[in-house]
Amino acid sequence: MHVPDGFIDAPVSLAAGVAAAGAVAVSLRGARRELDERTAPLAGLVAAFIFAVQMLNFPVAAGTSGHLLGGALAAILVGPWTGVLCVSVVLLMQSVLFADGGLTALGVNVVNMAVVTVVVAYAVFRGLARLLPRTRRSVTVAAFAGALVSVPASAAVFTLQYALGGTTDVPLGKVLTAMVGVHVLIGIGEAAITAATVGAVLAVRPDLVHGARGLTAPLKLRVGGELVDAPAQTAAPGATPAPGATPAPGAPAPAGRSARKVWGAGLATALVLAGFVSFYASAAPDGLEKVAADQGIDQNVREHAAAGSPLADYGVKDVDDARLSGGLAGVIGVGATVAVGTGVFWAVRRRRTAAPAQTAAPTAATPSAG
Repeated sequence: MHVPDGFIDAPVSLAAGVAAAGAVAVSLRGARRELDERTAPLAGLVAAFIFAVQMLNFPVAAGTSGHLLGGALAAILVGPWTGVLCVSVVLLMQSVLFADGGLTALGVNVVNMAVVTVVVAYAVFRGLARLLPRTRRSVTVAAFAGALVSVPASAAVFTLQYALGGTTDVPLGKVLTAMVGVHVLIGIGEAAITAATVGAVLAVRPDLVHGARGLTAPLKLRVGGELVDAPAQTAAPGATPAPGATPAPGAPAPAGRSARKVWGAGLATALVLAGFVSFYASAAPDGLEKVAADQGIDQNVREHAAAGSPLADYGVKDVDDARLSGGLAGVIGVGATVAVGTGVFWAVRRRRTAAPAQTAAPTAATPSAG
């Protein structure tokens, strides 16, 4: 649902840009509390994974396709503040490198696809998580519901933006009905992808799922055939379980366990999806494109400023083979997104660790009394 240049007028686009910048600034501060030495690189991976899956348009109905927005997935895996940043990084890469989503409409897209989807999805997710039994299945169910609701909510906010600054004269009721109607169907696909991905990570590393913290059982050790609570020190980084003690099946991993295997598997999956599977994605217009064409919203659309980019439209310039061109563009996009995303999140993480050191320095320098 990438809004191009020309759908929304300059004043509303500017206001959306200011709102998006504010949301990103607040999220940068909030993400410091969510990121640690393991989740910082994983957040970059989540951004790259969302980029890859967004290339996989799936058919919906009546010649329309949809793709993942990703706000729900990011919020549940790495936290809502970090989730806003993840999707914002994806949107920036898509707009600048691939001419997907207008440059003047970048603020509009960040508000719709990063902020609204994360806020709505995470609110629904947390609400259901409190009501449902504290199990991994409940986390998956809540993830499904949050993702499902977030997509039509984003479509409704676009309709509001169009009501305030649309550049064509189309009855608002028709726009709202068409946008929400098709995006409810797209939301089902979003929910299925989100639930499947969250469930897959829960199955192997529930300790890495932000939304599952506090919902899974504490670490248990099997000692002499009986399950006992793990001592606090076994969950600390670098700690070793007592001789003969083994984690109980399904118990969360100790905090010090490396996430390298998950990171490697996730990156490989993203590269395969973007570099190979994307060739088989639906070529039908997505929900916004279809509604815009049917209702006449696209009458004043402008050419993207980066239309001449070597990677515009997800293809490599001067590579004639469509499969190779699209695959290379996808791989480059995943690589660029994981690099930029990981750099941003490591910088945020370093600021988190630097802050306590700065506040502790004056205290340490104060001479003791007497």
